[in-house]
Amino acid sequence: MKLMIAVVQDKDSAKLAQNLVKENIRATKLASTGGFLHAGNTTFLIGIEDHMVDRVKSIIQQSCKAREQVVAPMSPMGASMESYIPYPVNVQVGGATVFVLDIEQFDQF
Repeated sequence: MKLMIAVVQDKDSAKLAQNLVKENIRATKLASTGGFLHAGNTTFLIGIEDHMVDRVKSIIQQSCKAREQVVAPMSPMGASMESYIPYPVNVQVGGATVFVLDIEQFDQF
């Protein structure tokens, strides 16, 4: 048994949730926030049998696309201004970060 943790951009979360439901794969959605852009993310917790890991990774990859976006960084509160970039920059957003963890025990009540 595996626990997959997928952190995706909010724009991709509805499509991913829909595609997981189509494949009858259960997931728990959690609201989360990214540290760099302070932007909204969705974290999916997916408990899955070992043989389904590649299939779920494929669904995530098809549902979550990386793209470029122009952002104006927020000024750091109370931090050194030396590393602050005061103008908009292009950054890559979207896609997914996926962690796959071994589960020692699984109980469902």
